[in-house]
Amino acid sequence: MILLQSHSRFLLQTLLNRVQNLEKSVELDYHWVEFDDVRYHVQVSMKNPHILLLSVSLPTPPLETVFLGGLPFGAIEAIKSAYGVIVQILDPPRDGFNLTLKLNLSKLPPDEEYRHALLVKVASVREVVLGAPLRVILKYLASRTIAPDIDRLVALVHRPNESFFLLPQQAEKVTVVFPMRFKDSIDTVLATSFLQEFVESRRTAGLNNAPPCLWSHSPPLELKGATDDALSANAGFVTFGNITRLEFLFPFLVMLLILQTRLCVMNAVIFPRHVEGKKLDRTVWNLSTFHAYVNYHVKCSEGFMHTRMRRRVESLIQALNRAKPDQEKTKKAAHTRSFKRLSLKESRTNSNS
Repeated sequence: MILLQSHSRFLLQTLLNRVQNLEKSVELDYHWVEFDDVRYHVQVSMKNPHILLLSVSLPTPPLETVFLGGLPFGAIEAIKSAYGVIVQILDPPRDGFNLTLKLNLSKLPPDEEYRHALLVKVASVREVVLGAPLRVILKYLASRTIAPDIDRLVALVHRPNESFFLLPQQAEKVTVVFPMRFKDSIDTVLATSFLQEFVESRRTAGLNNAPPCLWSHSPPLELKGATDDALSANAGFVTFGNITRLEFLFPFLVMLLILQTRLCVMNAVIFPRHVEGKKLDRTVWNLSTFHAYVNYHVKCSEGFMHTRMRRRVESLIQALNRAKPDQEKTKKAAHTRSFKRLSLKESRTNSNS
């Protein structure tokens, strides 16, 4: 089972290297892209080696998603709460980016463990920004209240021009709906077959405690009012209910992906017990990256099947090669034959005998 980490490993390594060499005036200028089209840019100048500029570009939001100043609602407050005085938000951000943070590395705490934890949090800026609206709603769920001034249907971006939906309509639960799309036709078939097995496999002995789920071709009634583009899922809809442990969902997915894995919508019901205490951050990250998680394991399943097919073809080719006659030995035997020329007397003697 592979669970995606909330922090960017390359960004964390860059921050750690920079902190360990603060006295060295080294210029940095790094660009890279991570999954779901989240782009990063890190800059450090030789004049100010203690100052690091971190710019982040988020996936292009669809029309149904609400962005305020280029960021999801609640993102500014989440950044200030997570990073405190070591981070300053630059307004406007660098061209081509949604957010630019100015990090003063000289203000990091002296305690090594606390400093490392803070750098990991900085490297998790993707989770802090994209998960901000989800975190706001789930905090109200933890307190068993309904978030004020929140629409009945909230769309949150998680991939370029794609969103998933929250329905914070009750104080005791929040419904999360994932329209899952795959561009590749093979991935679509694999994912659809997998999600159908997701429903059927719960009847297997030993999986009775798995989250109950339903699969249907039509969208769930909770998405009434959403646009047609937002619901462009043509392989059915899967609904989860009465989930006792959200973290149990993902190992269950992996186990089913080895069976077989089309485009569909996932519907999960989140209860207060899923977001209590430290579970909140894990739940926010798992929901924000659910599509990437499924897509990753669909690709792994596809790669596994390709490997098995290649091995089978290689074994068949070897069997065919073994069935061929050894032409080189046949030619060699024909060339090594020798004949003795008999004299006339010897030929008469042999004929009389």
